[in-house]
Amino acid sequence: MPLYKLDEGKTIQIKPGTFPLERHLQRLFEQNLEDLLGVRFIASEVTTGDRQRGRIDTLGIDQDGNPTIIEYKKSAKDNVINQGLFYLDWLVDHKGDFTLLAQKNLKRDVFIDWSNPRLILIAESFSEYDKYAINRMGANISLWVYRLYGKDLLYLDEMITTNTISEKKTSLERVRIQKPDGEEQEVHTVESHLQGKPQSVVDIFESLRTRIFQLNTDETLTEKATKNYIAFRHGKNFCEVWVQASKLKIWVDMPPDEVNDPFHITRNVSKVGHWGTGDLEVTLEDETQLDQVMNVIEQAYRMTV
Repeated sequence: MPLYKLDEGKTIQIKPGTFPLERHLQRLFEQNLEDLLGVRFIASEVTTGDRQRGRIDTLGIDQDGNPTIIEYKKSAKDNVINQGLFYLDWLVDHKGDFTLLAQKNLKRDVFIDWSNPRLILIAESFSEYDKYAINRMGANISLWVYRLYGKDLLYLDEMITTNTISEKKTSLERVRIQKPDGEEQEVHTVESHLQGKPQSVVDIFESLRTRIFQLNTDETLTEKATKNYIAFRHGKNFCEVWVQASKLKIWVDMPPDEVNDPFHITRNVSKVGHWGTGDLEVTLEDETQLDQVMNVIEQAYRMTV
């Protein structure tokens, strides 16, 4: 994709650049991980031991508490998918090691959701075979492509994200999966959040959900049900919805001082305890408010495009 600079009505093409080494690409991402991917950095170059030899590029934890592996490839020809799946298996087998690293490096107790660990793969390009392969795998995998222009412009785009386990379940009951030690672990679904709620609230949520997905132009917008809310993400979270008995409480992921709020419906909760990852709160009690609420949500979504 060519990039042009406008100079007094003339177009000047900015030539593609390149990272001298793969570790330069990795270092750039690790220094800006939350801004670029919505992932908190935990550790770099993590060895996987003698039995499963390897070195994971980056370990992190995303906004919803999902353990996350990030692998980078400077060349599109490298087989990053198989390598990433190998590390994903290691992660599931070494939950204790990951938890200790997270607590040590984040300097506090952290919530970790082991129901759906993530794999993020970053390269200059992926083939159609790559996209087909990860769609068949069923794991929580995202493919991101990057381009460096000149020395100081970075283009980043999420090419595809596979469906998560919570998105594939349709039962109205909460799903339970069996852990290796025999203990059951609860996996939440969108349907479980709606179960037992008045039909009027369900209808409001479905209307909001439809409007949110209408924002999606590249088919990479996804939803993820957690214990306390339903997150909508486009690369990273842009809003979270808590379905209550009489209304929806929504947290929007954008700086509170940057929102355009002509109807004065938002509340800054950056210094108030709340479940969502966003610090801007709005309430939706009636479908007549939907346009006003979507005005705010769309602003956060646009910041992820």
